[in-house]
Amino acid sequence: MTDYMLQVKDLNKSLGKSHIIKNMSFELKRGEIYGFLGPNGSGKTTTIRMIVSLISPDSGEIIIDGKNINSNRKEALEKIGAVVEDPDLYGYLTGKQNLEHFARLSNKTISKERILEVATLVELEDALNKKVKSYSLGMKQRLGIAVSLLHQPTVLILDEPTNGLDPKGIRDLRVYLQRLAKENGMTLLVSSHQLSEIETLCDRAIVIKKGEVIDEISMKESNTNEQTFTVKIEARPITKAYEILKTLAPVKRDGSVVELEDQPFESIPSLISALMEENVMLYSVVYQNRLEEAYFNLTED
Repeated sequence: MTDYMLQVKDLNKSLGKSHIIKNMSFELKRGEIYGFLGPNGSGKTTTIRMIVSLISPDSGEIIIDGKNINSNRKEALEKIGAVVEDPDLYGYLTGKQNLEHFARLSNKTISKERILEVATLVELEDALNKKVKSYSLGMKQRLGIAVSLLHQPTVLILDEPTNGLDPKGIRDLRVYLQRLAKENGMTLLVSSHQLSEIETLCDRAIVIKKGEVIDEISMKESNTNEQTFTVKIEARPITKAYEILKTLAPVKRDGSVVELEDQPFESIPSLISALMEENVMLYSVVYQNRLEEAYFNLTED
């Protein structure tokens, strides 16, 4: 039994004259949730499409739970479930009918008990007899995940699963995904633009830029001080602002901006008040959590 449920080795993909994916390599451990981050056009969706065999790489290997897609395509794909972009559902059918339809398409025999099991896992058992066109966007996302879980995959890949969800829908989805990893030992790869959500949901984040992996960030290390931020304050006169703030916390000066690291969120109003009481003019106050700071440092030119 391998510790790595998904291994991507030296993937390359060109579209026309553009080299989209360049020697892409990363590994996902069993039972962990990974964020997949990168600017628009960095190659996230293209990589996901290659992993789930919607398109073929020009070179490289994809190994899913020890099975190589090149040599054992059928066995490898049986180990993976995915929702790429919007869930592909039939609105005129009920949730139960959708699950039954996709169960029939599977290479594995899927029982009625398994259909109810996945519906219960994503808390849709009470809505199974309703037509999908009446579902909220969050319910459709959960039904799409249920469909992808029918054949009991060991790896689940979700491309922008929180798109269009309201805050409650995002929170509910997070709970379901964390349950899959912790209670079912599943490995998840989640592509998202929501940095704060990735930090809350994931164990690690893989950051890519222009088709290449440029770093892997541990959220466990980040979350040891998850309520601290880097605070950047633009003020005039900057010298006076610097002198005031350095009595409150370690501070750096960069032109007309002072920067304070590892500040609790609750401390930000007191920093502002201290400056305003001394008639310092504030032009901007920006705070970033650790993942945001690392992400922008890595991806911005």
